[in-house]
Amino acid sequence: MLVASPSANADIVDDLGVVGQLQYTDAAGNKVFVAGVDVSIDDVGGATTDGDGNFRIPVPGPGEYSISLDTSTLPAGVALREAERSTLTAKVSPNGDQRIIFPLVTADSVAQTTESSFSARRISQLTLEGVKLGLYLAMAAIGLSLIFGTTGLVNFAHAELITWGTLMAYFFNVYGLVGTFGFLSFLPAPFGGGVNFIVATVLATVMGGVLGYVLNRVVFRTSRDAGVSLLAQMVMTIGLSILLRYVFVYFFGSRYRVYLDYASQRANTFWGLELTSRDATAMVASIIILVAVGIGLTRTRTGRAMRAVSDNRDLAESSGINVERVISQVWILGGALAALSGTFFGFDTVKWDIGARILLLVFAAVTLGGLGTSFGALVGAIIVGIAINWSTLVIDTELKNMTALIVLILALLLRPQGILGKKQRIG
Repeated sequence: MLVASPSANADIVDDLGVVGQLQYTDAAGNKVFVAGVDVSIDDVGGATTDGDGNFRIPVPGPGEYSISLDTSTLPAGVALREAERSTLTAKVSPNGDQRIIFPLVTADSVAQTTESSFSARRISQLTLEGVKLGLYLAMAAIGLSLIFGTTGLVNFAHAELITWGTLMAYFFNVYGLVGTFGFLSFLPAPFGGGVNFIVATVLATVMGGVLGYVLNRVVFRTSRDAGVSLLAQMVMTIGLSILLRYVFVYFFGSRYRVYLDYASQRANTFWGLELTSRDATAMVASIIILVAVGIGLTRTRTGRAMRAVSDNRDLAESSGINVERVISQVWILGGALAALSGTFFGFDTVKWDIGARILLLVFAAVTLGGLGTSFGALVGAIIVGIAINWSTLVIDTELKNMTALIVLILALLLRPQGILGKKQRIG
């Protein structure tokens, strides 16, 4: 709800604004969103946080703005972490909204002892959050690991396969194909309109497999046939990642968005732990899919062929396996899994660069588990997810992803081949 005067809003361009979300963590480690708090920009306007703690103040254009939070509207027992920072400065660029953070705390958290910080309740909650993150990471990491195992390629463009899944789920959920092809408006969804998020997720997964196939067939198979070195191909993936990222921002825009369905839910209590129905369903779906992938890799002819090519490409080819067809299937599977993980990562916010934001976590999971081993990627992802969330016991939540970098460094120093990887003789 905007509270600025009409004259103040007369020249405002709604494409740009300052956005944020007010929340704090209670003594049990649960996130609590703060509604009804007034935030304002002098001579521009203001807003009141909604039920999920979100606010957005449109601004006239790019520039520097001072945003003030009215502390008198905060709920009883809730305060700014640093009382003197009730006014912040935000620099809004021409590219989109600028996000700011007002860190909030409770009186209980200020007085919280070290013992209560490490309570069994909080550690259990963080473990659950870590397993959730690990399952989402695992789907992306398995595809990346399989691609490396079969081709030897370190694919930095894998981040864009994750983003592609997020954007496709949003596209099918909100618009349908009519968003691109207007003449389809008379047809039923998903052609003439948006569909339920579950259906959109399935379509996004399919589109992820399609993009994986196209990238391999057009770019990397051509490179392999031309004898391009793996180092040169890796550099190509970096350039391809940057290209796709800015294609996404060109068509999608830089503003953060949310799905129509399941965008915000209040947590339910399961055995004393907090989890939304959306996340619980996504975790169960992730487990089923990962089990199905594991069975497929070990019990099916195609899966065994993938593992054979990953173990020894030359021997597999001499045994009559069509290596290029297997590589194509790996890219399809990897693209589909990455896109599916992207749909889950987009639950909170749909971003044009969401894949790039979590690529480090995916690489940490793959390296820890063992490059080229799909089951190692699963184990590494779960460990990385739990380690990241456990780290918030001793460091600020905003710094928790730094833990993935520490895990990556330690894995390379102590066990370069990874947990399930095998030592290889070099030279």
